[in-house]
Amino acid sequence: RGGVAGRGVAAPGDPATAPGDAPAGDATAVLRDDDAPAQVRPWLDTETAISLLTSPLGGMDAADLRRLGRALRDEERAGGNKVPPPSDVLLARALAEPERLVTHDPAYARGAQRLGALLRDTRELLADGGTAEAALWLLWNGTPWPARLQRAALRGGAAGRNADRDLDAVCALFDTAARAEERTGGRGALNFLEELDAHDIAADTLSRRPVRPGAVRLMTAHRSKGLEWSLVVVAGVQEGLWPDLRRRGSLLEADRIGRDGLAEPLTPGALLAEERRLFYVAATRARDRLVVTAVKAPADDGDQPSRFLTELGVEPKDVTGRPRRPLAVAALVAELRATTVDPGATPALRDAAARRLARLAALTDDEGQPLVPAAHPYRWWGLYEPTHAAVPLRDRDHPVALSGSALDQLANTCSLQWFLGREVKADAPATAAQGFGNVVHVLADEVASGRTPADLAVLMERLDSVWDALAFDAPWKSAQEKEHARVALERFLRWHVMDRGGRTPAATEHDFDVTLEAGRYEVRIRGSMDRVEADEHGRAYVVDFKTGKSAPTRDEVARHPQLAVYQLAVREGAVDEVFGGRRPEPGGAELVHLRQAAPKKEGGERLPKVQAQEPLDGAWVGDLLATAAGRVLDERFTPTTGQHCTHCAFQASCSARPEGRHIVE
Repeated sequence: RGGVAGRGVAAPGDPATAPGDAPAGDATAVLRDDDAPAQVRPWLDTETAISLLTSPLGGMDAADLRRLGRALRDEERAGGNKVPPPSDVLLARALAEPERLVTHDPAYARGAQRLGALLRDTRELLADGGTAEAALWLLWNGTPWPARLQRAALRGGAAGRNADRDLDAVCALFDTAARAEERTGGRGALNFLEELDAHDIAADTLSRRPVRPGAVRLMTAHRSKGLEWSLVVVAGVQEGLWPDLRRRGSLLEADRIGRDGLAEPLTPGALLAEERRLFYVAATRARDRLVVTAVKAPADDGDQPSRFLTELGVEPKDVTGRPRRPLAVAALVAELRATTVDPGATPALRDAAARRLARLAALTDDEGQPLVPAAHPYRWWGLYEPTHAAVPLRDRDHPVALSGSALDQLANTCSLQWFLGREVKADAPATAAQGFGNVVHVLADEVASGRTPADLAVLMERLDSVWDALAFDAPWKSAQEKEHARVALERFLRWHVMDRGGRTPAATEHDFDVTLEAGRYEVRIRGSMDRVEADEHGRAYVVDFKTGKSAPTRDEVARHPQLAVYQLAVREGAVDEVFGGRRPEPGGAELVHLRQAAPKKEGGERLPKVQAQEPLDGAWVGDLLATAAGRVLDERFTPTTGQHCTHCAFQASCSARPEGRHIVE
């Protein structure tokens, strides 16, 4: 019943009666060997790998495992493996080859990388004839686990007693290893493993949990029974929640079933007494300090403090108004940072803020990693002047290489998005939507070139052969997208065989590379045309297939940069070889949206939506190229907001977006 907000208990640290760390016997898992093929499972089976990662030696929790497993699968896909192995297999491989984890975020990969290196050193020690006792000491001494147990033991209380028991168990494990080696020496770890097996001690392996560091625990009042903390916060003590006098049970009232048949439902008085006892349980979990909070709305029909508050024997204190900032570390750091650079603040206040920031910046975890990295001035990017690279992004003496899509980003949408995605190579990995488009484009090319017949059944058979290689979030999403692909291919086939004003195919997937003048710059345009057709006047007409879910407006198509670049490339000789060495005039270009239906008057659902661009008129394309080239050579990439932000992978680090503004503020 209830939850954190309404009927919950929040307490810092582990409870006094919480179980201690996992048994020290977990350390022996590394001594086992695995006879699975090395190319499939290196030397460590997946079950043992997961156990080690979540043991006190690894110290990882379920969230860290999920994040690391997801990152390893993304790495496999980026490396060309479209169907990567399961996460547990990749985790076992990474643990056996810890150097693979160097490129991953230390926030979730540091524990696995450290443990992997430690296991490798232990295996080398055993392979060189080292004893089980020496191997255990290497494992024990190479992790933060001893320091954690020492701190817990010195704190005392039930958590300290658990730590003492764990330390005793570790000492007993070392004694066992020493005795096994002395009794029948010469067999290394095998004697030790046989000694442990001979003990035949039952263990509850199902109850093992990851190491829980000191933290705030959130739970309901029922879950807190039997536990104690130094500080307890009982939040949301409003009337209607404490007490909650609603009838318990379900539609069939299974809670009334007892030994003697159906019992009478609890009366309101009995419910009130039960709620009072539950509140007493929550309040008495505190050893030193208890904080009880409630909300008091101005209106009588709003939230009001519970009647139980008056039974605590302390007059409630009214706190009106909101705090000047959220009560969180990030907000505190932001306020202190702003104060240190505020010219209106007194020197004493600025000095006090700087000292407090220094204290926060010096805080580290068990492994020496900063707990509040944003407090250090080295992280205050907003105070830094714009950087200048020693090596220019582009050589001004050479043409600026651009594509049609790059031209659109640089001139019309967001130049910073282009720089981070194209130059820094920080764009998100290919998505299933991009895979969808690639498959449809390939099949359209095969039909137009005559390599595959224009038959839907044949195309679907080809589609089936590659579809499972595309990664989708769920099976139902895969089935849905496959149906969309079938509809798109069906529309393409109808469009392919229809009369398009006398135009005939001349080339498909035609690569081009032309250099042209754009103001005071030279621009090299490279790309690929999905389809080039010859119209009845001998002009070149370019077709670009689209598989996205959105389409530009009519005005946007008239000045669509990518279509304009195609026409400009035709004018500069990009398709001369297709037309027998003759340079044709550009006759226009069009977007064919295979995923979207045409208007009813143009064929409706049976045909794709087509948006045409007239032959080039005016110098606007040259101006667009000059603008884009100038921004690349000047190396000033300013973020610009718009519809393109919806699918941008850099929102969290973009100063033009609310979620990324913390980078410079």
